[in-house]
Amino acid sequence: MSRQKIIGALRAAFPHTIPVLTGFACLGMAYGVLMQSKGYGPLYSTLMSAVAFCGSMQYVAITLLCVPFDPLQAFFLSLMVNARHLFYGLALLPKYRGLGRLRTYLIYALCDETFSVVSATPLPPGMEPGLFFGAVAALNHFYWVAATFAGGVLGSLTAFDTGGLDFALTALFVVLFLEQWQRKGNRKPALLGVGCAAGCLLAFGGGWFLLPAMGCILAALLIGREAL
Repeated sequence: MSRQKIIGALRAAFPHTIPVLTGFACLGMAYGVLMQSKGYGPLYSTLMSAVAFCGSMQYVAITLLCVPFDPLQAFFLSLMVNARHLFYGLALLPKYRGLGRLRTYLIYALCDETFSVVSATPLPPGMEPGLFFGAVAALNHFYWVAATFAGGVLGSLTAFDTGGLDFALTALFVVLFLEQWQRKGNRKPALLGVGCAAGCLLAFGGGWFLLPAMGCILAALLIGREAL
């Protein structure tokens, strides 16, 4: 694989990843600052972003790192939070078929934003699919890691109140919910999710409702998939 082809793929992919760059710059830096505020310096937060690369779960993991370790809870929580990637992977099987070793990295680096870009962007004329998909994934991966490092360094050099900064992830999910709500076909599943979450919150309390709520949502969607 020539260097020119790789550079060409990165140039072709970059304009399509600019929205991801702007989002990751804010969320990644916030994550780095929050990790620093909990005693985990830039090295730890950057390594976490490079190896784990699971955005929302990394925010959740901040809490897990600050409480007594419960491996079973951490495993199931990670599985449920990132379960949507199972559906992403199935949807991208035709696009990623026949890409050889590169497919391993594409699977590893798959995230919500990469899925969106790869699914919605036509392949540039004359561009090899593997090179373009790999460039999109690599750029998004780099944005997140670089933003985390910048946030970790900023948090280590500047002393300021981080209160409310962890609301960034909540705000992200609220925005995603509102975007889905604007599509009329998605309103029934949205209401179903809110209902399950509210019911489990009342039944199990704030500290234990998340896993039962996600299990309840999954079961309800499977049972009512035809009607929905």
